[in-house]
Amino acid sequence: MSITAERKAEVIQGNANKAGDTGSPEVQVAILSERIVNLTAHFKTHTKDNHSRRGLLKLVSTRRSLLDYVKKKDEARYKALLEKHNIRR
Repeated sequence: MSITAERKAEVIQGNANKAGDTGSPEVQVAILSERIVNLTAHFKTHTKDNHSRRGLLKLVSTRRSLLDYVKKKDEARYKALLEKHNIRR
């Protein structure tokens, strides 16, 4: 359900704006998207796992808030994020 340290490092490196960038909205959205994808795959086999479903909803809400922030600051970055991570709006 969570991502491994190696996979997280790959995601950070692939979405960082500069070296050592771990806190930018792009990196945070990428990490959250990775965790959301993993959880949705988990629910294909564990349909009654409502405790994890609550966590999934919290992750989606957090990602939505970050995307709203990016949209408010820079529309082009927002659209690039949506397209890169296949996020529906």
